[in-house]
This record gives sequence, C-alpha cells and structure tokens, in this order.
Amino acid sequence: MPSATTPPLDLLPIPIDAYRDGNTGIPFAHRLDSGRVGPSVAITALIHGNEVCGAHALDLLLRSQFRPSQGSLTLIFCNVAAYMRFDPRDPTASRFVDEDMNRVWDTTVLRSARSSVELERAREIEPLVAATDLLLDIHSMQTPSPALMLSGQLAKGRDLARLVGVPGHVVADAGHKAGKRMRDYGGFGEAGSAKNALLVECGQHWAADSRAMAIETMLRFLLATGQADTALLARHGLALQPAQPQHFVEVTDAITIETEEFRFLGEFQGLECIPAAGTAIAQDGPVTLRTPYDDCVLIMPTKRLKPGQTAVRLGRRLPA
Repeated sequence: MPSATTPPLDLLPIPIDAYRDGNTGIPFAHRLDSGRVGPSVAITALIHGNEVCGAHALDLLLRSQFRPSQGSLTLIFCNVAAYMRFDPRDPTASRFVDEDMNRVWDTTVLRSARSSVELERAREIEPLVAATDLLLDIHSMQTPSPALMLSGQLAKGRDLARLVGVPGHVVADAGHKAGKRMRDYGGFGEAGSAKNALLVECGQHWAADSRAMAIETMLRFLLATGQADTALLARHGLALQPAQPQHFVEVTDAITIETEEFRFLGEFQGLECIPAAGTAIAQDGPVTLRTPYDDCVLIMPTKRLKPGQTAVRLGRRLPA
C-alpha cells in the first residue's frame, strides 16, 4: 500500500495498449492531419511514467476522433516503459526506468554513446519533436501545489501562455542543471526561432483535479494554436471551463542539492511567498540557504532530496 506520506490515489493509469501502433511508424505516436496548411503541433504526455493525467487527456482526444482544423497534430505517449511499471504500492517508482527522461533533450546527449531506456525512447521520438512548431508537454507534481505553466525564459513562451489562458500561474524559468527538458529542445529555446513550447504542471500526480487541468489546458492550447475553435470542440463533445486570471513569476535562482544532508526548514508545497529577504528555507550540510530578496516565491520544492537534483526554484512576481 502507499505510505502514510503518499497522497490519495484518486487518479490512476488507464490502458493505452490500443494506441501502441499509431500511424507514424513510431509506437504510441499518432499524427492527426487536417489536410490544410498550418502549423505542426504536438501534445506529449508521460515523459514521467507516474504523471498519469496526460495519458487521460490524450486518450480523451483520440477517443473523440478529433481532427485539427489546420496543420497537423501529433500526440505522443512518451515514457511508456515507465508508465507500464506503475504499482499503487509504490506509485512514485514509475517516474522513470533508468533516468529522468526530461533531462536528456540536448543534442550532445542524444547523439552520445550513452544508453538507457529513456534515452532510447527520446531518440525514437526525437524526429517528431524536431518537426514540431508548437509543443505542449503535460506533467504533474509531487505535492498538492496549484497548477503551473512553465514558459521558459523567453518572451515568446510567456506570450503563448497568455494565449492559452490557463493555468493561473505562469513561471518563466531556465530548467535544471541536471539536463535539458523537451520544452527547451532546439528552436523551442531559441529567441530567433518561431518554434515555441510550454510545459504544464497540472497539480498533484494522482489528484482527480490534475486530469481536469490537463484536459482544459490541452483544449485551450488547441484554440491558441489555431487547431480548433469552440464550435469544432463542441462537435467532438469537448467543452471549456471559464478562463482564470494569470499571475507570472520569473525564476531568478535554482537551488541544487549538494549533500545527502539536505533538508527543508518548513513544509513547503510550492508557490509560498516568503516576505523577508534572508529567511532560512533549507539546510544543505553546513550551509544554510536563505531567500535572496523580499517576497520570494518558492516554486516546486522537491521531495527527491538527492545531490544534483534541483531542490527548489526561487522567483519574483512579474506584471501580467
């Protein structure tokens, strides 16, 4: 059974074997073509196998037999090997098989001699990602924090997040020292490229609300990228919820865990705003880590307290 510290498992994996063959020549990848000129759009799920809300969202779209109104839409179930290992007695263990699949999206790593389950799958789907103009990557979080959109550091990412309109919190960040995310791959992370990408964190991994947020964000992303209008969604039985006011935060610092003795000095869930500069928030061996400025926002504090991992990101609020 889950431990006493594991949140309730209200959202569980669903069968996805029916989507194995796809139509791209790559397992678990489906391309929906409008037959009209338009952008190449992709929505990805299961970069982490225990983040099941994205699988629910893609399943809904495929079962509705959705077709975009312009361009093409590619739907990819990414780390299927990890997803298939889900065990409700230890639900976090299915995050990955060998390594974090969202830290390998650097061409040097992808072309290296290294091998892992996640790297091989990333290499398999890379041609689809490389051909994508606009990407939404669906994730969820360890703790019951409000949903977040991670837009990257560039203005184009924040602009696309505004067009999507949900969730209510948008974080402009540079990712992780441990490796590059899919959201930052190639032109997605280049100011001079028209390519653009968003990563949505839909809420706690197994909370029912994370499914609703994944679906809402996916549908609004289709509207924002011109792949659908509300009438087309309605014809497929898909409806939108009211939009939310958005709040923007710019990440200024990322705290990387240095020692095995790292611990937080409070029960942080994420998006706490610490009023005073110099407030102690964590201890890493002999080093006390403090907020660098007033009104410092804590973003996605981790419970994977291992050296080399990002412990928490620190941010300032921005005008919407």
